[in-house]
Amino acid sequence: MSCRRDKLAILLWSATPERPALCATPFVHAAAAAAFDCKVEIHFAGPAVRLLVAGVADGMRPWPGVETSIYQMLRQATNLGVELRACAMAMGALVGKDEALIPEYAGTIAASAFVDRALDPEWATLVF
Repeated sequence: MSCRRDKLAILLWSATPERPALCATPFVHAAAAAAFDCKVEIHFAGPAVRLLVAGVADGMRPWPGVETSIYQMLRQATNLGVELRACAMAMGALVGKDEALIPEYAGTIAASAFVDRALDPEWATLVF
């Protein structure tokens, strides 16, 4: 009997536009899990929702000298099937109604959804 889970929920809350060095790893891990045929969701909370605003992640590099933008890393993950969801409360508070969102964004999700994933033995969770 295998104990390997094939579902991964990632909570992004400290990886924010103000901290680009923290933003690469969650997308790399999401892409890696998706490459292993895992169902992967990234739940954006708090200031991390700003990464979903068009142009924000595209202008970010995790470290000086790195050519790949955070947006390119995000797209690599979504191209492998990773789903991007955001906290409705954070979106309402931190994203303006007139701000465009990236096309990869899949919509809002309640905070309770991540908690449900964390309590479900079929899901693994990571927090960044």
